[in-house]
Amino acid sequence: MIKRAGYNSVEETPAVTVVIAAYNSARYISQALDSVKAQTFTDYEVIVVNDGSDDRDELERILESHPLSIIYLSQENGGVSAARNAAIKIASGEFYAQLDADDQWTPDYLEFQLKVLADNPDVALVYPNATIINDSNNGNVEFMKVTPSEGEVTFVSLVRQECTVMTCVTARMSAIKKAGVFDENLRRCEDFDLWVRIVKNVGRIVYHRRALALYRRHAGSLSSDRVPMVHSQLAVLEKCSRMVNLTPAEREVLDQEIHQNRGMLRLFEGKRALRAGRADTALVNFTQANDHLRSRKLVLVIFLLRHVPRLVIWTFGKRERLLLSKRRHEPPTVVETRGA
Repeated sequence: MIKRAGYNSVEETPAVTVVIAAYNSARYISQALDSVKAQTFTDYEVIVVNDGSDDRDELERILESHPLSIIYLSQENGGVSAARNAAIKIASGEFYAQLDADDQWTPDYLEFQLKVLADNPDVALVYPNATIINDSNNGNVEFMKVTPSEGEVTFVSLVRQECTVMTCVTARMSAIKKAGVFDENLRRCEDFDLWVRIVKNVGRIVYHRRALALYRRHAGSLSSDRVPMVHSQLAVLEKCSRMVNLTPAEREVLDQEIHQNRGMLRLFEGKRALRAGRADTALVNFTQANDHLRSRKLVLVIFLLRHVPRLVIWTFGKRERLLLSKRRHEPPTVVETRGA
């Protein structure tokens, strides 16, 4: 049964609110919901937020026919942050469990995650390991083998990407709210932004290496256009620079990462220009990138762009096609992103 927003339940308050933001995900959401239904821990409510999906009719048909009792919200497209915040506003659970509509949990996900929080009252959020899958291959690659988490989760380790928070998190709802929930101005890297605020201002983030989720990597993640993601990463880092409680060591690391990301943004903008055959634009971007990155390889590319631009464009295009072909035949991996 779908419970619409504003539904008044006489049931007891659930321990956990499961939040699923759905955008054009009708193809996968049955599997996500099935994985919730299969949980060994059953004291939960499920809120699905339709964030202006084009496949609304199909999504609602699936939700209506699913055996889970689902609280359903539908809104104009505002991005995943707005969708999750809408769910948080009406949530009843003491704990927050985040599940993307195209991912799945193993049956012991909630039981294991909640035990970590129960055993560690000072922990605000815990994230697990995951198995990476795609549409054609169930895969056997672990998230933490591709995107490691090493050592304690701190402001510095998050900023340096020494720890990358897997998206299937479980947290205390009070910690999510105290940190200020998701920033609706961010269309990407919204998770990374919130995790940094939690670890800096609210409480500990911890992880373990038990694979409790199936994390889906789509074919679209093969795209080599990294400009939007790096632009968003840089926006979050620059937002962090406005925090008033950073230590000198934290600010030094943050400044280094901002400097590096500005260079990477120009580098990827240069690659985008090469794909479009715009050698002059690529030259400008690579020159600016090298002001930050100081790369001998970039120096060579800049030299060649000035003297044999057509050769550079041809060589780059051939290399991109070879890399894309290779990646399509490799086991699933994750794109290098913040909080993805």
